[in-house]
Amino acid sequence: MNDWSDDLHAVLLRLNGYMNRPDLDQAFLARAGVKLDRALFPLLTRIGLSHPISVVELAGLVGRNHSTVSRQAAKLEALGLVERHEAKGDQRVRRLEPSGAGWAMLDQFAAARRKFVSKRLGNWTEEERSTLLELLNRFSATIASFEETADTGGCSDT
Repeated sequence: MNDWSDDLHAVLLRLNGYMNRPDLDQAFLARAGVKLDRALFPLLTRIGLSHPISVVELAGLVGRNHSTVSRQAAKLEALGLVERHEAKGDQRVRRLEPSGAGWAMLDQFAAARRKFVSKRLGNWTEEERSTLLELLNRFSATIASFEETADTGGCSDT
């Protein structure tokens, strides 16, 4: 007999699979009317959500190695979609932020995402959507606290 956490794990893996499928990213970019290398899409999105952010932090968020993300960030910069700025207090660290053009592209992504989500969840009540968002935020915060514990080597299941 499965524990409910096994079902949760299966759902999270399924969602993660959707979020990481190159064909779905490419279709999303087409719906947004954007011409961008598919591999750069999650980076620009994360930079928009977490700016300013270093390449090392970004690599950790997207699960890619530092050198790959550094090259991809350079491509985003060459396209005029991100800007690099010195980190306050440490001139060695460069932090990435969307440029004006980057923000405009992120706005196109947001419009396409809203349309996509509205089409699929349009028959959900406002209460159901609010509950989903509330529970996902709570789950995310719980996972983040576990991540902090694991980072310090004090991972505990209590």
